[in-house]
Amino acid sequence: MQFDQLRRRDFITLFGGVAAWPLAAGAQQAKRPTIGILGAGTPSAWTVWIAAFVRRLGELGWSDGRTVAIEYRWAEGRGERYREIAAEFVRLKVDVIVTVGGAVPAARQATSVIPIVFAIAIDPLGAGLVASLARPGGNVTGLSMQATELAAKRLELLREVLPGLRRVAILANVDYPASVVEMGEILSAARVLDLDLDRLEIRRAEDIAPAIAAIKDGTQALYVCGDALINAHHARINTLALGARLPTVYPDRIFLRAGGFMSYGANAADLFHRAGDYVDKILRGAKPADLPVEQPTKFELVFNLSTAKALGLTVPPALLARADEVME
Repeated sequence: MQFDQLRRRDFITLFGGVAAWPLAAGAQQAKRPTIGILGAGTPSAWTVWIAAFVRRLGELGWSDGRTVAIEYRWAEGRGERYREIAAEFVRLKVDVIVTVGGAVPAARQATSVIPIVFAIAIDPLGAGLVASLARPGGNVTGLSMQATELAAKRLELLREVLPGLRRVAILANVDYPASVVEMGEILSAARVLDLDLDRLEIRRAEDIAPAIAAIKDGTQALYVCGDALINAHHARINTLALGARLPTVYPDRIFLRAGGFMSYGANAADLFHRAGDYVDKILRGAKPADLPVEQPTKFELVFNLSTAKALGLTVPPALLARADEVME
């Protein structure tokens, strides 16, 4: 009798264990980490960047829907949406938030616990996103674009295309602190190059058309400071600039796909690709405070020759030879 009871007890234990396997597996799946993508721009504008990020995650063993869940939210260039999206991610208890520098203050205000990775930021130290590049501190880290440091170089390249360059307009979202800093760098560089500058200050999408319409006669080019608002509406900016017969210069090649003329700066897709490494380390236990902010490893000069042709411009052969890519 005791033997029968023992066998019965063992069978129940074994059966219970087997029955529990699917439940345990389900519990493990339910605990898969969640990445919140706070997209400051639009899905279409971020397509290349997101593809680079997801590809790197896959190389590191993270598959959306299997080993990790990715939640996408889009602010579409509206800064007021950052706080709403960050608050939603806090409610969802995501394991890490991935965004860009302009959205970090709102995300950090929403949480001091959830790690925040900025895939690109124009001036993370100057904007106060981190305590230092080597030891970020807090729950924020990521990658710098060094955009402000390249402002003078962009003007120099523009002058090589337009040797008689005398007047340039700058379009910038002045609600984005890093763009204000960049504008200051451009003004300093313009003094050295003996250029006249006109500042076009915008704060919302509705400001773009009136700003470009107000460009003074004699202006020969439009320098555009990149941020989420510009990213979301760069196609409109390019259309207006082409209508005004103005070549545009941007910090990233992504703005050239819709008719921009020239870009020089870090490859943002590459930075998003490298952001995947940060997320991988964080999901495996690393703390953002201990992950140094990294600098770009390559800078790209890109020209859109279709836009050059539409504007009646000829890019000097020596400059084309130095270009990393020429879009036809």
